[in-house]
Amino acid sequence: VQLQEWGPGLLKPSQTLSLTCAVYGGPITTEYYYWSWIRQPPGKGLEWMGVIGYEGSTYYSPSLKSHTSISRDTSKNQFSLQLSSVTPIDTAVYYCARAVGTSWANISAYGYWGQGTQVTVSS
Repeated sequence: VQLQEWGPGLLKPSQTLSLTCAVYGGPITTEYYYWSWIRQPPGKGLEWMGVIGYEGSTYYSPSLKSHTSISRDTSKNQFSLQLSSVTPIDTAVYYCARAVGTSWANISAYGYWGQGTQVTVSS
């Protein structure tokens, strides 16, 4: 399985970040696969943002829920992240990743990761 994410590298405050992750090597609808967005701000640890399950259910980090949305396009085998009203605090490397089973809130459960994409929010 390979994951590849992409999106704009630079945004201004208040804009909406949109990232897409393409999955190669198997359908995202495969049972018990969970697909997440995880980010790492400079000098900080990994932060789990949210997940979309094989059946389409979504769950978000409570701290980000109000301005985060994850969706999918099963025809393209892709899933996407939208983060609205970004601020410089949202500057980070963003990763898409896959977990198997219900431990999706635990970052150590993710065995497959994209290469990461740098997103910088600056005026």
